[in-house]
Amino acid sequence: MISIERLGRQYLSGESTVHALRDVTLTIEQGDFVAIAGPSGSGKTTLLNIIGCIDGADHGKVVIDDIEVSAMDHRKLAGFRRNKLGFVFQSFNLIPVLSAYENIALVLSLLNVTEAEVRERTMTLLKEVGLEGMEDRRPSKLSGGQQQRVAIARALIKNPSIVLADEPTANLDSKNGEDVLNLMKAMNEKYNTTFIFSTHDKMVMDHARRLVMLHDGQIQSDKRR
Repeated sequence: MISIERLGRQYLSGESTVHALRDVTLTIEQGDFVAIAGPSGSGKTTLLNIIGCIDGADHGKVVIDDIEVSAMDHRKLAGFRRNKLGFVFQSFNLIPVLSAYENIALVLSLLNVTEAEVRERTMTLLKEVGLEGMEDRRPSKLSGGQQQRVAIARALIKNPSIVLADEPTANLDSKNGEDVLNLMKAMNEKYNTTFIFSTHDKMVMDHARRLVMLHDGQIQSDKRR
């Protein structure tokens, strides 16, 4: 589903060149539940951002669903992100003036979806993520774990092929982190959605069915559980 070949990315930091990724080659299958892990500066967030079409590579190729996204221009990449990818962030990134329902439903306003279908899909996901009855609450009236559940529902509402989660447990206590990971695993198994995590959290690594370890921009190990 995702094919990455000899991917390289470097940045200028002052007068120094930082090699964030060095000829990374990786294949991720449909339905994978994979954690990309490593110490700070290992390249895991850069790799996640390139897969998510947020950042570009200096060289190499990224193919997702038989589409070479590394050859797309910014306009086409924006459309691809909108239609194919879902995102979950460590800071939740919810709109504070919108309710839980509105934060999730807003995503579908960018697509050609009827109002009735928007409501049906949003209410179904609210129930699946354990927030039935909380649809009218704004983020300030929800706990951190509940906000991350809204973010997961928002990522899934458009039925994406892939959900990319950048440190999704970083702002949660261990109990809420465990609950959120179990929820994402359940969504992965139900919808066969590919989940890719960028993390240094051991709990995320332990939940992943596949663990890719990066070090200094290179794959150090790649193990399936």
